[in-house]
Amino acid sequence: MIQLKIKTLRKGWHDTDVVILHAMFQLLVDFIDEELPGETADWSCNVAHRKAWKDMKYLYKWWKEIRPQRRNPLDDKSIKIPPLRFKKVPGTEYTQSILPDRKKYSEYYRMLKKYHQLLKKWEEEDQRNLHKLIDLRKYLWT
Repeated sequence: MIQLKIKTLRKGWHDTDVVILHAMFQLLVDFIDEELPGETADWSCNVAHRKAWKDMKYLYKWWKEIRPQRRNPLDDKSIKIPPLRFKKVPGTEYTQSILPDRKKYSEYYRMLKKYHQLLKKWEEEDQRNLHKLIDLRKYLWT
């Protein structure tokens, strides 16, 4: 029986799209760290193998070193984050959030916009690299 321990996810619930990404890259990390393909395979035997090995090393480095460097601009301690406030919806038992004042929290809104732009960029990068990893599937053996 094979068990996959995904080391980059904390315990608890994660959406399936996140689990797929982390599981696939955990497989790559395990392959490189445990099967030692750099020592056990001849990656110079042809152009396809050279490219596959180059891509594997890039994806490994991206996952282990580059991707973890992503920073949410909202984590900046100097940004004043508005409190969550709610108001009752008249005639119902529900409440709705009150949007913070845009002038008072202008820096927060600016960083929120930047964060959403980064999320889009990061999602595209994740997707591109996941596709690249899937394309390497037939080379992940020793």
